Amino acid sequence: MEHRLILASSSPRRQELLVGLGLPFEVVVPAGIDESRVAGSAFAVCRELALRKAGWVLARRPPGGPTPIVIGCDTVVAVVRGGQERILGKPADADDARRMLRVLSGQTHRVLSAVAIRRPDAPPRVETEISHVTLRALRDEDIDAYVASGEPLDKAGAYGIQGCGGSLIASIRGCYLNIVGLPLLLLARLLDVALPPACSCLAHPLQTGSDGCRADPSPPPSPPELEIAVR
Repeated sequence: MEHRLILASSSPRRQELLVGLGLPFEVVVPAGIDESRVAGSAFAVCRELALRKAGWVLARRPPGGPTPIVIGCDTVVAVVRGGQERILGKPADADDARRMLRVLSGQTHRVLSAVAIRRPDAPPRVETEISHVTLRALRDEDIDAYVASGEPLDKAGAYGIQGCGGSLIASIRGCYLNIVGLPLLLLARLLDVALPPACSCLAHPLQTGSDGCRADPSPPPSPPELEIAVR
C-alpha cells in the first residue's frame, strides 16, 4: 500500500532533519492551534500539541490518493525552580528572550520533544524524547549579543543549539537531534523504517551521556514496511 508522508510543521530545522530518513515527504503547516490554551506538565503539553498538529492536518487531507501518514512534533523547554516546573516556549520579543536566558543561565534544564503519528486507518501513536542541557553562566553582555543576532526569537527556550546558541551551552545529556527539534531515531521507530547503524548523538562534542538517543539504534531485521509515494 502506498503512503503519503506529511510533516505538520513550519520549522525549517525539522524539515532538514526529516530529509535524513531518506523518505519523500511534503509539508502542511497546521493553523489555528492556540498553544497557550494547553496546560499541564511539560510532558503532557508537548504530547497534546504534537497530537493536535498532526490531527489538524489529517482532518483536512484531500480525498483520494495514497494513505496519509502525518507527523506532528512539539518541543518544549522545562526548568525546575523552587520545586515548580516552568515551561519556556518561544519568546514573545527580545526582552522575553533575555528573561528566559537569565533563567537558564548556569542551570540544567530538560528539552522534551513529542512525536505524534496520525493516519486514518490506525489509532494515533505518540512518544516523547527527553534530553538535558546545561547552559554556561551567562553574562549580560553574552545574552545581549545573542539576542541581538535574532536567533532566539523563534526557538523554545530562546536558544538554538545548532546555531550561535551552541556557544552558550556547557554540556548535553541525551539526544542532540531532540534538542534541535526532531528526535530522528524515535521517529524512525514510530514509522517502522530502517534506523542508522549508530546514534550520532554520542559523538557530539558536548555529549556527557553514555546512551545518546533513547530509541533503539539497531536496524530492524526486515525491510521498511512503508512504501512512500513520490509526489
